[in-house]
Amino acid sequence: MASADDRFREGVRAVAPLLLGTVPFGLIVGVTIAGTGIDNLAGWATSVIIFAGAAQLALIELVDADAIAIVLIATPIVINLRMAMYSAALATHFHKLSPLDQLWLPYLLTDQTFVMSMAHFRPDEDPVTIKFYYLGVGTTLWTTWLLATTVGVVVGAEVPSSWSLDFTIALVFLALLARSIAAHPALLAAVVGGVVAVLSLDMPNGTGIMVATVAGVAAGSISDWRLNR
Repeated sequence: MASADDRFREGVRAVAPLLLGTVPFGLIVGVTIAGTGIDNLAGWATSVIIFAGAAQLALIELVDADAIAIVLIATPIVINLRMAMYSAALATHFHKLSPLDQLWLPYLLTDQTFVMSMAHFRPDEDPVTIKFYYLGVGTTLWTTWLLATTVGVVVGAEVPSSWSLDFTIALVFLALLARSIAAHPALLAAVVGGVVAVLSLDMPNGTGIMVATVAGVAAGSISDWRLNR
């Protein structure tokens, strides 16, 4: 059986390819912070406090636009609602950990951490080694994200627009999608969610992404239920 140290290193190695997308994404967030009227340190602090790229970008832009407090609070919460689903899925693996671990480990929960962990957790594995694999993935992403956003803030407008780093955000999620589709229900969920997301682009206040998420989850769940009958 692999030791805790072995599983930590496995987590680091497994997530390493995803850093090719994470670094440019972090640079984008840092450059965005530098290009607003927000204090650079306060903007950079969102990487520590929120640690979620899409939510950070939305919050930074809203603060810069002088949005009202309720919008500033609600927007990151809505964007990160998917974390509730991730937590529910991980709970079956983490329920035997100490209350302290259960309290602080969710801080490292991201799309990448969730997908990599769920794909590599082993049935009946010791909760301690599960935790260390998760930590290998999560701390590597966290450290890389902080470094990338720091560089982005410092470099700021010096990054040429011709680099077109924005496309790397999509690459991060496409890489996760490819790794997570291992069965028919997952493929159906991805297709349905993607189609609904495109069809609902014009829905107000970004609600289309929530509709697409619900549709994709529903399609995958129904497909899984039918296969298991």
